[in-house]
This record gives sequence, C-alpha cells and structure tokens, in this order.
Amino acid sequence: MTSSAREFDAIIIGAGQAGPFLAGRLTGAGMRVALIERKYVGGTCVNTGCMPTKTLIASARAIHVARRGPEFGVLTGEVHFDMTAAMARVRQVIRDARTGSEAWLNSMKGLTFLCGHARLAGATTVIVEGETLHAPRIFLNVGGRAHIPAMPGISDVPYLDNADIVTLDHVPEHLIIVGGGYIGLEYAQMYRRFGAQVTIIERGSRLAAHEDEEVSAALTDMLVSEGVVVRTDTDCIGLTSDREGIAVTVDCVQGDRIVRGSHILMAVGRRPNTDDLGLSAAGVEVDDRGYVRVDSALRTNVDGIWALGECNGHGAFTHTAYNDFEIVSANLLDGERRSVNTRVRGYAVYTDPPLGRAGMTEAEAIADGHDVLVSRRPMSLVSRAVEKGETTGLMKLIADRCTRRILGAAIFGIGGDEAIHGVLNLMSAGQTVDALRWAVPIHPTVAELLPTLALDLAPHDGIPG
Repeated sequence: MTSSAREFDAIIIGAGQAGPFLAGRLTGAGMRVALIERKYVGGTCVNTGCMPTKTLIASARAIHVARRGPEFGVLTGEVHFDMTAAMARVRQVIRDARTGSEAWLNSMKGLTFLCGHARLAGATTVIVEGETLHAPRIFLNVGGRAHIPAMPGISDVPYLDNADIVTLDHVPEHLIIVGGGYIGLEYAQMYRRFGAQVTIIERGSRLAAHEDEEVSAALTDMLVSEGVVVRTDTDCIGLTSDREGIAVTVDCVQGDRIVRGSHILMAVGRRPNTDDLGLSAAGVEVDDRGYVRVDSALRTNVDGIWALGECNGHGAFTHTAYNDFEIVSANLLDGERRSVNTRVRGYAVYTDPPLGRAGMTEAEAIADGHDVLVSRRPMSLVSRAVEKGETTGLMKLIADRCTRRILGAAIFGIGGDEAIHGVLNLMSAGQTVDALRWAVPIHPTVAELLPTLALDLAPHDGIPG
C-alpha cells in the first residue's frame, strides 16, 4: 500500500446483480464502500441477458399469438413484424433499468462509485485506472461472457455472441446457431418467429443435454414443429465465408456436410471474467476453467476476499447471484451462518412455452443413489393448457421412495416458469411429497396438477427419462 491509497471499509468489483445490493447493505451498516464497474451497471442481466432477451421473446410471442388469431375467432389480417420497433423497445427497457440503478448508486450515502477496469494488486489493494484503493474486505462480482471455442475458421468469419445479437437491428435471412443449450434454444425460436430461417448445430446427440431425455425431446419437437432445423451429432465443425455468406462444415451422421447461412451465433457456453483481474497478485485461486474457488460461504482462499455471482461457478443466473449477496451479507452483518450448499437449484428456459426446473433430473437422482419415484403428465391433460390452446409439453415430478423428499421437477408448458415455484418453495422448506399431495391449489391453473403428480408417483421404469 502506498501513502496515496484511498481507504475504504470494503471494495466491490462489478456492478452486476449482487454488487449494488451488497453496497446498499454495507453502506447501510455505516461502511465506506467503493463500487467499481468497467462498463455498464446491471451486468449481463440488464444489458445483454435477461432483460433484452425476454423483451425480444415477448415480441416473438406476440407475433405467434397474432398469427394464431383465427383459432380463437380473432381476425386481424396479415401479421407483419417491425424489427426496428422491437429493438427500440429493447433499448428503452435496458436504458430504464440501467439509469434507475445508476441513480440509486449515485444517491447512496457512503458509496464511492467508480468507472474503470479494476485489478487486484494484493490481498487488500485494488488499482483502478492508475488509482490505488485499499480495504480489508474485497468482493469480486465480475460476471462472465460468451465462450468462443477455438474451432477451425473462427477467426476468419464474422460471428455473433449473446451480447452482439441483442443489438442486431434486422432479421437475418438464415441464422445458424452453434450450440444446443438454453441460449441457443431461446434465440432459435425467437428468430424463427421473426421470420428467419434457423438451423441449430449441436455437437452432442441431443439439444438441452442437461435435461432428462423426454424433456429434451419435447423441446426439440416443439422447435422442429415451428420450422427450426436441428442438426445433432455433429463433429469437426469448421467455418468459412463464401459469396452466399457463412458456410459451416459439419461431420454428421445424417444431412448435408455444409450448412450455409447469413449470420452465425456462437452459443456454446460461458467463461468467467477473471483473466484480467490480477487474482494471482492477491493469491486468489481459480479452477481450471477460470472460476474463483470459494467455500460454502463464498469466501475465497484469501482472508477478506469473497466471490459472488457467475464468476464463482455456483450459478450463472441473476437469482443465484442475488442469493449470493443474501448469503454474504447475512453472514457478515446479521451473525448468521448461511451456506450456498442449502440452495435448491432452480431455473427456467424461456422458450415458449417455457421450461421451469427445480432440483435434480431423474437421471441425476438415480446417479446420486436415490431409489426414485417418478410421475409424469402431458400438458394435453391439463385443463388450463387446453383452455388456452397451449398443450405443448409435459410435467414431471421426482421423489425419493424412502424419505419421501422431493428431489426435482420439470414443468415444460404454458406457465411452467411460474408454476415450478410450487415445488421449488416446498423443496426449499424441506417438505415432502405428502405436503404437496395435500395442498389445495386454485382451479383452473397449471399448478393445480402438482398434487396429482404427487399422488401418481410410482417407481421409475428402469429407463431414466
């Protein structure tokens, strides 16, 4: 530390989901806090993730519903899509969220908000644009970005990642998506509804490989039914440019070896923003993928340094980052002993209909040694789905036969992202399937089928779904 270092009680690097809320709690406790952001307040969620993508997905659903108008007796004529207007709405949503957060931070008593690239120069020292800051507590909340694999030709063609595509102001003629994970699925359906040809290229044998096979198959069937071309079991993917646009060479079991398109989206995973953070100068350990190693209380191996959000590898979601803030602040300020290990995994894939997920898949539960009970129901047997004309998908519940604990659930169907909380909240409260069985849900809803799923639990059929 030099004599010119500015002194704080805490330094937070990154103004994503966890950082501003942590700053609010720490300053509320009387601490002098520095919060540093190199680019935009709000992180991935506000600027390139949740908010812009879900805004675009809302546009895509509006088009889809309008096109189905005659099914419901609504006659409006031919439906047209204006990408310029849709993107203007996206930019407004981002701008409103970002400026609101900035105003909150600028009004926060005890907070010094700095813009610039921060890096560690020691266990208690941070350098920001040539200025030295010092604090006994440092919190890393630096998020992540798209992973771009070193595939042949990647440096020779213009490609989009998740940050680029939310600024695209026109509909591609043919969008090729490399990667069949959640980001790829959302963009595939979205741009197909906007009017683009869409092809998904996935190296593995199926899309959404982290899900049970029946859920993966249902997602695939839905996309194919809307005109998305799906190419799985690809290998040796290579990229070149030609007069027709971008050519992707694949070695597939079936189909043409060359797929040509106008645009390509790389959606093959994420990587943490830790490579230029100066972690080695502070002795902070990372794993082989660059994620900061933390314990169950989100402390790094260096006393006084914590890691929150996507950069710690314990969740790449806004809600997990926010829960990281809750854990750290409760332990620091409220005398609690909260742990990330008690968090029940929950997330949604925002296709239309969405997939809501809680806990383990059936395959994961079996691999973990559980004697599982399983229940399934197609959405075509859910009254609410039938009434709304939205019968795509299925519901699934998994429990342990001996303890009656709920192990996991999947609701792929209309309202699945909301209905899943009926399971997620019971799991978080440590309740059994019997508590779910005797709930009295509202009719007609999607969630009213959850007690029926609990009642119908039976030993699995020997083939994990």
